[in-house]
Amino acid sequence: MRGSTGPFKPNLSRRKLLVASGATGIAALAGCTMDNTEPEETETAETITTHSSPDLEKWVDDLPRPGVLEPTGTKEGDPYYEVEMSETEQQLHSDLPATTVWGYGGGFPGPTIEAQQGEPIRVRWQNNLPDEHLLPVDTSIHSDIIPYDTEGVHAVTHLHGGNVEAESDGHAQAWYTRDFAETGPEFESKDDYYANDQPASTLWYHDHALGITRLNVYAGLAGFYLLRSEREQNLDLPDGEYEVPIVLQDRSFNEDGSLFYPTAISEEQDIGDGSYPDPSIVPQFYGDTSVVNGKAWPRLSVEPRSYRLRLLNGANSRYYNLKLLQYDESSGELDADGPQFVQIGNDGGLLSEPVEVGDRLELSGGQRADVVVDFSEYAGETLLLHNDAPALYRGEADNPDDDLVPLPEIMLFDVGDDETTADSYDLPSELVQVPEIPTDSVDNERYLTLNAGDTDEYDRKLHLLGTADDPSGHMVNDAVTEEPTLGDTEIWSFVNRTGMSHPIHLHLVHFQVLGRQGIGDYDPDEDDIELDALEEPAPYEQGWNDVVNVDPGEVVHVIVHFGEYEGLFSDQTGEYMWHCHMLEHEDHDMMRPYTVSPSADEGTETDGDDSNE
Repeated sequence: MRGSTGPFKPNLSRRKLLVASGATGIAALAGCTMDNTEPEETETAETITTHSSPDLEKWVDDLPRPGVLEPTGTKEGDPYYEVEMSETEQQLHSDLPATTVWGYGGGFPGPTIEAQQGEPIRVRWQNNLPDEHLLPVDTSIHSDIIPYDTEGVHAVTHLHGGNVEAESDGHAQAWYTRDFAETGPEFESKDDYYANDQPASTLWYHDHALGITRLNVYAGLAGFYLLRSEREQNLDLPDGEYEVPIVLQDRSFNEDGSLFYPTAISEEQDIGDGSYPDPSIVPQFYGDTSVVNGKAWPRLSVEPRSYRLRLLNGANSRYYNLKLLQYDESSGELDADGPQFVQIGNDGGLLSEPVEVGDRLELSGGQRADVVVDFSEYAGETLLLHNDAPALYRGEADNPDDDLVPLPEIMLFDVGDDETTADSYDLPSELVQVPEIPTDSVDNERYLTLNAGDTDEYDRKLHLLGTADDPSGHMVNDAVTEEPTLGDTEIWSFVNRTGMSHPIHLHLVHFQVLGRQGIGDYDPDEDDIELDALEEPAPYEQGWNDVVNVDPGEVVHVIVHFGEYEGLFSDQTGEYMWHCHMLEHEDHDMMRPYTVSPSADEGTETDGDDSNE
């Protein structure tokens, strides 16, 4: 395998960094970067706000289940969906006044689209949003390339996890306003074409407009997209009412029920000279209220049997580290452990075999976990979905002092007390065959850095993605630096030089995690990637992934094939995005384009349709 070249030569191991990080305060961590020896002790750009939501009684409302969307007709012989993005009012808690939100199909979260592997669909995501944004917009973000003065709100929908043609991918610069009156420079088609030539999996759709993704998603623009296959349906997994999509998010509220989102960096932080725009983007956002499927602190009644839960971290910045615990609702005390999560799938589809999650299930931003939970031995019990991930997440270096806005209580499961209906379920020992991408097929290696050292013209912290040649990072509109060729296999090595964890997402492709090592244990100028020396990926990271978590001080190596592989996925060329899936980071400025070029013996045609009508 060929090594990348570049001037950056780290010599701090991951272990040493974690020890150093654990001994320092928040101020030294949220914005620190790795140089050659020690973390740089810079002041934090962490969002700290004195705002508190109204005191809401927990566990009052039942968990809603998003409805399944039906096609409105056909187009070019394929099922055709028209999905409206609009403003609506929705009761997010019984004790709150109705909240103004934005939603797909009239609700938050949007309706679930169910599709079948190998059967294409077409979708028109119709922008009927108001002229003015629901939340404060910082027009200093990408002001040179976003025409903020145009009438209407910019929006574009990305099918997260979709192996799709470039013109249907939801490129951040493919935005459009109401009735397509104004469009971004990458806009190509009013209708998106999804070929569904990929494994059955839990996908989701959400807004991806440049500079305001964090606001549009926070306002409510997200929903599930479940891709099914004959193989999956023949496994006899829990289905129907026993299959529950669950999107985990955090929100904050004002007394009138409206969404609260910070308009500026808190004065208490004393960062720079304080001369920020008003409103100003915040570096991260952590809400103080758990919102699940559009309800604050809900509960779900289940039978004492097995359920399939499709879990999605749809929060802006928050990580989740989940476990089911027995819960005494009258006292609020936690008791013994509840049932285990048995993971059967992740971002890109089913795993080769079920994996028992030994302790807690980690979900970084945008990640999905397809799990089966057996409630049969907990008849009559109440179970709490508990989260112990601090708001400032740093993997192994997590410290209770980092929990700026804790959110331990997520939702309740009430298990029916009729033990005669208890139904234990045996999962099949084999789920699917997941072909392994061999490392001896690698055509290129890339050394890609995650950084938080630079500042913008207002002295606000920038999170950037860099390369071996320029490890300090690039802005989103800088020239493309990643240009794989269709049919190539590459290793992308993500190097976290910051003091916090980052979930890294690649559009178009799914990759396989090779493993992790300390930042000082791998120099691309001198070292080959020694697979035997890597910390192995967690069992639930096997198979296909489109998001990988990268903790401070570590290098995560992933292997990715661009194009059809072993009968899975499809050949696509064009420009796509890769970015941190903390939405505040993505907006400012931790996102980069990459281009898949056609091979010398291939044309540029895809299976899609580029009609604008």
